[in-house]
Parts: sequence; C-alpha cells; structure tokens
Amino acid sequence: MKTIGILGGLGPEATIDYYKEIIKGFNAINREGSLNYPEIVIYSVNMSRFIGLLNKEMYPEASDYIASCINKLKDAGADFAAISANTPHLLFREIQSKSKLSLISIVETCAERAAQIKVKKCGLLGTRFTMNATFYKEVFAKRAIDVISPDASQIEFINGKLFTELEVGVFKEETKSYFLKIIEEMKIRDEIDSVILGCTEFPIMFTEEAYLGIPFLNTTRIHVSKIIRECLQD
Repeated sequence: MKTIGILGGLGPEATIDYYKEIIKGFNAINREGSLNYPEIVIYSVNMSRFIGLLNKEMYPEASDYIASCINKLKDAGADFAAISANTPHLLFREIQSKSKLSLISIVETCAERAAQIKVKKCGLLGTRFTMNATFYKEVFAKRAIDVISPDASQIEFINGKLFTELEVGVFKEETKSYFLKIIEEMKIRDEIDSVILGCTEFPIMFTEEAYLGIPFLNTTRIHVSKIIRECLQD
C-alpha cells in the first residue's frame, strides 16, 4: 500500500472526518479481524493564516503556503496527497505545480461522481471563496453539468455560519434547517437536481445521501473513495 498524505486543518473537524472515513473504508475492504490499515501522514495547517491570505487576495503567497505544507508530507514519507478541504482547490493548479507530491483533486472526483449519477444542474454550497469562484463550474462543465451558487445574500449567510459555527465544531439543527430552506429555494428558482456539499464540514451535518428529494454529493466520502483506490494501487 502507498502511504497517504492528508493536508488537514482546513478545518479540524473535517480532518478528523477524513481519517475516520479512510479507516471505515478499509474496514469494509478488510476481512473480519484484520488490522491492515494504511500508513497515513497528516499535516494540519494554520487555517487563519491561509484564509487571511485569501481575504487579502494574496494568492501566490496562499498557494506557496499550502504547497510548502504538502512538501512536508513528502518529507515525512507520503507517496501522494489530498487536501481535506474544498476552498484551497481555488488554487489547485498553482499548488500542484509547486508540490513534490501528486494531488487528488476533490473537484475532479466529485465531477466524476456527478456524471455517474447523471445529474445536470448542481447547487453548490461552500465558503464564500468557493461559491463565488469558477473552479467547480469549469471542471463540471467538461461533463456538461451546470453548477449554480446561491444568491449573494445567501452566500454571505452560509459563509458566516461556516466560519462561526461549523469550522469550530458547532453543528446546530437550526442552522441545518436554514441551509435546507436555501436549497429548497434553489430547487424552485434555479431548478437544481442535486447539491454539492462543497465544504468538507457539511458532510458532518448532512449525513444522508439525499434531502428534499435530490442527491447530496458528499465531497468527503467521494474524495476518500478515490484516496483509498490510489493507496491500493501498485
């Protein structure tokens, strides 16, 4: 098995979820009683530093920072790496070009899954950086799938809740209900047929495969599935 590198800390709750999902995936593969788990290296970054650089639109510095952290995974023995967050994929090409390890893109793997289940118009929930950017739209467009973000006021609401609640480990039923209300409005207004959980804290809140009669694409679980396949490749 290859040694897995996980860039974590963006945020901590999602990093924990990645580790649990990887172990759960290997439990499903292993025969009963087997302890054949992969070697995993996790490097947890300073989220405040990274988000601060994005807020100042210091994108070269932000990509330098993330790439330098990924290179520490390489130095620690990882054979490949994955970033356990959606927002840094805003700079994925730049980060990959500066990294010593091959990276598995959460966006590419999510687009593959969306194509498999034949959805055509996905609503995108995530941080303000993710919802306002085009990196999801560009990747999904290659598969003739539209990606729709909420309206401006909804984006600000979602972003605020992410950074004041979910990213610090607070998951409220009231907030979950507000998010579902936004998605219901998008179903009517934008005719979305699915939702991308474009922040890896969302799968901790939305644990079912579908809500409101449409599939929710769990980017953590989709990403982890690809990580496991890569780990097992010779």
